[in-house]
Amino acid sequence: MAQKPSIAKGTRDFLPEVMVRRNYIFDTIKAVFKRYGFLPIETPSMENLSTLLGKYGEEGDKLLFRILNSGDFMSGVEQNGEPLESLKLAGKITEKGLRYDLTVPFARFVTMYRDQIAFPFKRYQIQPVWRADRPQKGRYREFYQCDVDIIGSNSILNEAELVNIVNDVFNNLKINVLLKINNRKVLAGIAEYIGKSDALVDITVAIDKLDKIGIDAVNAELATKGLDPEAIAKLQPILFMKGGTREKLAQLKAMLDNEVGQKGIEELEVLFDYIDDMDLDIETELDLTLARGLNYYTGAIFEVKAKDFPMGSISGGGRYDNLTGIFGLPNVSGVGISFGADRIYDVLEGLKLFPETMSESTQVIFLNFGKNEERYCLKYLNQVRKHGINAEIYPDAAKIQKQMKYADQRGIPMVIIAGESEITDQKFTVKWMKEGRQEVVEANKLVETILK
Repeated sequence: MAQKPSIAKGTRDFLPEVMVRRNYIFDTIKAVFKRYGFLPIETPSMENLSTLLGKYGEEGDKLLFRILNSGDFMSGVEQNGEPLESLKLAGKITEKGLRYDLTVPFARFVTMYRDQIAFPFKRYQIQPVWRADRPQKGRYREFYQCDVDIIGSNSILNEAELVNIVNDVFNNLKINVLLKINNRKVLAGIAEYIGKSDALVDITVAIDKLDKIGIDAVNAELATKGLDPEAIAKLQPILFMKGGTREKLAQLKAMLDNEVGQKGIEELEVLFDYIDDMDLDIETELDLTLARGLNYYTGAIFEVKAKDFPMGSISGGGRYDNLTGIFGLPNVSGVGISFGADRIYDVLEGLKLFPETMSESTQVIFLNFGKNEERYCLKYLNQVRKHGINAEIYPDAAKIQKQMKYADQRGIPMVIIAGESEITDQKFTVKWMKEGRQEVVEANKLVETILK
């Protein structure tokens, strides 16, 4: 018996109707990126482990998919009578890994091609990434990221541009969103304020889970990381600060008596001034519990949530000051944001926001009544295509029910029929599937009828 085919856990096949919808998302996002002057790049699926390791924190390193060296990689591995330890072994048998995100490869790219690109460098990249995570709903081991970054400029105008891009993308997709904004310097200022500067990473990792696990679990995690009850108590009023963005900034200004915190507040004030000037449709708010798990953020951080659909963040990003420094290009600041295509897809599907017809779907099909009729149709089929209409002809003179069923299954809205009588009169019968009506038109009027 033949083996039943299957795919790796946490990966997916995409059927045509799903791909058409995915491409609608990618095309919408890409059109906005281009309008703002960003240019496309691509990087390889696999990177050297030396590029990837140590950039995402301990958790991230564990989730890297490693690629075995080819050939007899075990030949140089000594055992010395000891059991082989996977960590000790890893360096000998694997030197490459699948990329975990698009940002670290981008930093490597910028460092390698610094003499060939103009700074500030604005790039977008839409490619798959891989994480050896436990697969669950909405979390996959292979998924696409749509990233847009500006590198080589400290100006907060860049953050404002990203906010504008978020506004346009979700407006065009017709999703109501809330954009949450915070600043890593403010979080560092808070850590200093509660007397725990050295625990910044532990604090951000814990409060980043506030939405998911609740305040008691967050406080318990902070305690296990060595925060004393006094420090934890001092943190609470900040996490639950009331009021609008400007009120929160004013309260923070009075509270945080340290340089790093004040610098973060100042950066946020500038950004929110720009946002006020831009007259956007989306709602923005300062969220002091927003931490974003990744270690490389140093300034503004963003997260986007859908307002009408329960879903984790559908977009997120932030400012990183020295990501290229690890690759030998110091003092280059960048800021970027990533759109989660898979989650956006689930939101659009859940809210039934996908358009009825997509640019990739077939709009018109010519039925096939035999050799003579085929030849009559081919000339007009090509005319229709030349006018930018997606069209096809059924390849066999099969039973009409079978051809109509095919058109129906494919959701093709318009069927064109030419039998003997139509050919004699130089005409076509056009049938609109949804309305169920049909009309006989002159052959030379076919294109304008379809376009109407």
